[in-house]
Amino acid sequence: MKLTAQAVHDLAVKCANVGDDGDAVKVEGIVRNYLLSKSRLEEHRDEIVAMLHELPEQFQESKGGGWSFLSAAFDKHGDHWGEHPSMEMLFALGLGLGKVAYVMPREMWRILPGGMPYLVIKD
Repeated sequence: MKLTAQAVHDLAVKCANVGDDGDAVKVEGIVRNYLLSKSRLEEHRDEIVAMLHELPEQFQESKGGGWSFLSAAFDKHGDHWGEHPSMEMLFALGLGLGKVAYVMPREMWRILPGGMPYLVIKD
């Protein structure tokens, strides 16, 4: 799947939890919080994982061990694909699946470049 801001947005809409049906997973993003549907995240797992793997290899656990959020605006081919809101949304989808994790706790982000977290895509 091609990583684009529109593709990430479309997936986020599909995975949003719009009811109080016990299917919700709360995701603490960088500047926003998300309420996503566990079952819809699972339905779209392959698409989400495919887009995460379009990010530079430094984000992957076994290849780079995680990288700065600020580096996610470009894909692994060096092409600019999105801005901060889309980048955060993609990571939120990955966090909701348990496929992405923050490398350091939020309290430590202030010591990182730009005060932005490092994230890792789990193998």
